[in-house]
Amino acid sequence: MHFIPASIRGPLFMIVSTGSYLVNDTMMKLATAGLPSYEVLFLRGAAAALWGFPLLFALGYGKQIPLIFDKRVLSRNMLELAAILCYVVALANMQIADSTALGQITPLLMLVGSSILFGERIGGRRMALIGLGFVGALMVAQPTMQGISVYALLALGNATFAAARDPPAEVPGMIVAISAVVVVLIGAGAAHLVSERWVMPGAHHLLLMAGAGFFLIFGHFFIFMAYRIGPTSAVAPFYYCFTVWAVISGLLVFGQFPNALAICGILLVIGSGLTIVSLDQRRRRLAVVA
Repeated sequence: MHFIPASIRGPLFMIVSTGSYLVNDTMMKLATAGLPSYEVLFLRGAAAALWGFPLLFALGYGKQIPLIFDKRVLSRNMLELAAILCYVVALANMQIADSTALGQITPLLMLVGSSILFGERIGGRRMALIGLGFVGALMVAQPTMQGISVYALLALGNATFAAARDPPAEVPGMIVAISAVVVVLIGAGAAHLVSERWVMPGAHHLLLMAGAGFFLIFGHFFIFMAYRIGPTSAVAPFYYCFTVWAVISGLLVFGQFPNALAICGILLVIGSGLTIVSLDQRRRRLAVVA
């Protein structure tokens, strides 16, 4: 990696990470065409665990594996479970670009939550940008006279639960990620037993799940490396590459392209998020100068 300039490693790793997550999502969506959603999530979790635990040892975290069951980590990952249980159903029933775009309002929800819970001052400009982000989300969800789609609500539920996650700073990111894999594996298995009937997966389903598990762990590794190598201010804006990858996946794999209103909504969500990141960077620079 030394041949890559240090200044672009963090952003590049974030781009690779978001692409990896979208490959995982694409494989899961393909598998849900023949298998129940929570069964797919369970099989993906099993594959991710098989990929993930050897990686923990390879990275030198073997002695810290008990932290997977730390109460703070488990509490955080119960929210992860709620988010992914919502998301996998939305993913199976919506265009991949739309379900992903609705998930992109997570940082905006985090700002609102910080204001409500911790009294953090948002300010007029950021509040207006948050409002634009929510308008963009509605343009993607496109409620009708009969009401907003239940699957769009689930995608928004994913964003809400994801916004509430707050991993302990002293626990390595990869430990938190593998703990999430374990919690989601168990939770998806329970949800499947309660609400679905087992469908025997074919060889292509198992290959898709093996690939999805690999790219999930690959994504975890590179997002961990992105924040480890690059400053948050340089890395965070590239989080929005999720939506770009999702549009590409929808077009190339599923032959789907968001309609004009959804495209405008996606651009609003991305634009408001990037502008908030830019304002936060400027505020931090001014604070340092002062």
